[in-house]
Amino acid sequence: MDQTLIADLSNMRKIQHATLSERVYQDLCELIQAGQVRPGQKLTLKGLADALGTSPMPVREAVRQLAAEGALEILPNRAMRVPLMTKDKFRELLKIRLALEGLAVEHAAAHIGKEGLKEVADLHDSLCVEMNRKKPNVDVIIRLNKELHFAAYQGSGMPTLVDLISGLWLQVGPVINLDLRAGSRRLSEAPALFHHGVLLKGLQEGSPEKAREGLSGDLLSAAQMILAGDGLPD
Repeated sequence: MDQTLIADLSNMRKIQHATLSERVYQDLCELIQAGQVRPGQKLTLKGLADALGTSPMPVREAVRQLAAEGALEILPNRAMRVPLMTKDKFRELLKIRLALEGLAVEHAAAHIGKEGLKEVADLHDSLCVEMNRKKPNVDVIIRLNKELHFAAYQGSGMPTLVDLISGLWLQVGPVINLDLRAGSRRLSEAPALFHHGVLLKGLQEGSPEKAREGLSGDLLSAAQMILAGDGLPD
């Protein structure tokens, strides 16, 4: 038998497995960042594998990676849970987000291209339309909000910084988006639309200060409403 062919086929299987593991990891990231799991919620490999329509093996690998990133906790009985979030931890993460996400939009104001600007503007328009509906779709709002933020961050041209921000969203996603799913005033009052508008204008005008102002206003207004509620323990 041709040994070269055997080697090629073996390599192909590894590539397919790696691709599946990466897809499962990305799917779990979306699940966590979109607030479809809540802080403290216990999960099982079988439950996650069934939800994703795959075997436990790639889920186990993805869970191990997410645990290393602080997005999941492995429990002694082989179960896992979404980490608990206290008000103090939330405030700490907020300070870090203001620094890193603010840095990203400042750089985006100086480096984002026409296509990137159009993407942010289109997402802002779509989010305005959805949030102004009589019965807005929360799933759509969460998706558009995340895509808008990361389109702005990608405009910085700093992929390592964007990866760090994505890791932060894995930790705060279950809180900030669970709040939206619970019918927060963030839906009815929609402060994000104003602050996103300031952020967009800062990007369009090439103003790092205005871009950071819009980003900071967005994060701070959301945090104020979340901390004012009773969803996080002291």
